[in-house]
Amino acid sequence: MRPLLTVLLFAAVLVSARAADIAFVRVWPAWRTEESFRRISEYFDGKENTGSQIVLRTHADTRAGYYFLIRVSNTGAALSGAKFVLHLIAPDSAEPKLFSFPADVPAGAAVFQLGLTGADWPGPKVHPVAWKLELTADDGRVLVTQKSFLWEIPAK
Repeated sequence: MRPLLTVLLFAAVLVSARAADIAFVRVWPAWRTEESFRRISEYFDGKENTGSQIVLRTHADTRAGYYFLIRVSNTGAALSGAKFVLHLIAPDSAEPKLFSFPADVPAGAAVFQLGLTGADWPGPKVHPVAWKLELTADDGRVLVTQKSFLWEIPAK
């Protein structure tokens, strides 16, 4: 019985240590225009150049939209098959909308731009009421979460 308990305890420590390897350093939501993504190189070859940022959009063919710029720190190994899950309450409905962005998270530091584009966001003057962002592993485990102040009622 004791060796089994030791193995289970060690596995629990590994799982919690793995989740601590990844952190959201900053989450910054804001509207971005199509022009804000253009770089000089695009005028020569016609291809979008995202630089060192990883840009994921709900509608790949539309650049203008409401974006969540996320700085991720990953002190562990690269994660393949991960997913950003965005829960968002918009001004037009009290029910949260769910958006999912499959992503591979490299080791080290990375910057992601998650864009609600096309029909998924009404325009530049609209702001979310509240949001919660999660990064999940390929098995569905939540590795890290960040939420806006209004996502839940603070404890009294």
